Amino acid sequence: MQIVGRKDEIADFERFIESEKSEFVVVFGRRRVGKTFLVREYFDGRFTFYHTGMANTEIAMQLKNFNTSLCKYGNAPYPEVTTWYNAFRQLIFLLSKAKKKTKKVVFIDEMPWMDTPRSGFVQALEFFWNSWASAQKNILLIVCGSATSWMMDKLIRNHGGLHNRVTQQIYLSPFNLGECEEFFQKNNIALDRRQIVENYMIFGGIPYYLSLMKKQFSMAQNVDKLCFSAKGALKNEFENLYASLFKKHETHVKIVEALSKKAKGLTREEIIEGAKLPNGGGLTKTLEDLELCGFIRKYNAFEKMERNSLFQLTDFFTLFYFNFMKNRRLNDEHYWTNFIENARHRAWSGYAFEQVCLAHLHQIKKKLGILGVLTKVSSWRSREAENGAQVDLLIERNDRIINLCEIKFASSFFVIDKKYDEVLRNKCEAFRQETKTRKSVHLTMITTHGIQHNAYWGNVQSEVIMDDLFEV
Repeated sequence: MQIVGRKDEIADFERFIESEKSEFVVVFGRRRVGKTFLVREYFDGRFTFYHTGMANTEIAMQLKNFNTSLCKYGNAPYPEVTTWYNAFRQLIFLLSKAKKKTKKVVFIDEMPWMDTPRSGFVQALEFFWNSWASAQKNILLIVCGSATSWMMDKLIRNHGGLHNRVTQQIYLSPFNLGECEEFFQKNNIALDRRQIVENYMIFGGIPYYLSLMKKQFSMAQNVDKLCFSAKGALKNEFENLYASLFKKHETHVKIVEALSKKAKGLTREEIIEGAKLPNGGGLTKTLEDLELCGFIRKYNAFEKMERNSLFQLTDFFTLFYFNFMKNRRLNDEHYWTNFIENARHRAWSGYAFEQVCLAHLHQIKKKLGILGVLTKVSSWRSREAENGAQVDLLIERNDRIINLCEIKFASSFFVIDKKYDEVLRNKCEAFRQETKTRKSVHLTMITTHGIQHNAYWGNVQSEVIMDDLFEV
């Protein structure tokens, strides 16, 4: 197997196989994150039945395709059917005939595509699981699909016959930095850690995007060829991405576009105003869908209530798209290679590196030695306009310490000069005064290469550098 990372998911599969009852497993996550690859590579052809739905296809062709899979795995001709009910009856017959001492693994990929209008697919699936499969002890049903809203509504949050029938859920996350490094090493792509971080700031650890990198090109050349060339593999990825995940994706796109304009996030009311959307229950579900897919995060400022929650864009490729790819009229196929750092680039890179750090909180806590300490993560912004102080990452610890984290993306050692030292002191003091906290406040610097040890670095209690983010 050529699986990179995914240790927890592999352990889950092993547990499901050893289970003494049938298991209904839903694997979901962002498009291109490697759901199908993981299942296929782990089971390595050991399927009793395997089927993949077809995109944009009517029920007759879907059923014909299903019949082909039945004939293949049943090693016999199966009569064509006209309903999903009869199709699943044939699947029951196939599985009943299969002689296996271990779990009979059924993998149905791209299941949302199979549920065409008025097809009765979900009801037939209910019949298959409720009337037969769940009563067995040796069925491992794994279903997968990128259309997360369908997977959530029809399977996980189903209020009909499949209510509470899903026994296991696997949300597949993007790679972390350490897994990206392992992936590049296995594929002989020579990138140093600074380049891997920059790659993450654009592609966010999505395995499919990483697989498109060519070892003969530099990091910048790869970005140009994938995103800015006329035939770039990712030139139209943004449009395809949201359309494939969400049924009414236009609203989702409006929300992420509004969020892309405000780095620190927006409240629900600000999203309604910025995206010009009606205020209703549909918005709540749309925000939940985006959060489940990892496109946005919902968080609270320090000591703020749930109703004051902020929503922040966290998908790296979406952020890169709105900053550099959308509405590009210049046909410059070497745009990124020749890109000269400017204010826009600095703003993007600073924010993107902050998101890299937020995606690696486990590694940050490990470096700080607080993995075993109960913590709460938040942000903070001063109420006083003339102060303007803000903190992007606060780690409030159960041992009565608050790590006030300053995140800086720099090409070399970060230098704290007299002026910036004063900014840091004022920020810490403003935080203490306004929050009236009685906990100790520790200034933590998170930088790419560390802090230059000069006359002003002594006020920093702890440091985290880029290399620490690569820890397992």
